Amino acid sequence: MTAAIRNLQGKNPETYFGDNSIPENPKVRQLREEIARVYRSRAVNPKWIEGAMRHGYKGAFEIAATVDFLFAYDATANCVEDFMYEGIAEAYIFDEKVHAFIQANNPWALRDMAERLLEARQRGLWQSASQDLLDKLRSIALEAEAVIESK
Repeated sequence: MTAAIRNLQGKNPETYFGDNSIPENPKVRQLREEIARVYRSRAVNPKWIEGAMRHGYKGAFEIAATVDFLFAYDATANCVEDFMYEGIAEAYIFDEKVHAFIQANNPWALRDMAERLLEARQRGLWQSASQDLLDKLRSIALEAEAVIESK
């Protein structure tokens, strides 16, 4: 609905998120606030990443799904800041320990995350990405593809 309104009116509408995680205390937040909250508390939280890494293939899948969700929200509602894309790249792809975990357990996830971040740049969602960072992402996507093809 957000994308349709933006298409018709030429500007982003106000978007909200209903948080019913505590049924006795539901909260409504602006979507941008909710994305920022989830980014800080989950997406780049080292404890969450460590927890995901205890689950092998499925943990790597969950990490990759986080990138997909972030991208999807941005593509439809323009609600993700550039620093969030860079933070995700740093936490998941450029962190040596996390990178090695994902490459060993689910190289498809590593390839898909790098490609999704490159797509965010291509679509103009992630505007501040440096050429060096983009080159690193392309290289990682190709390396992951090589691992996949060797299996």
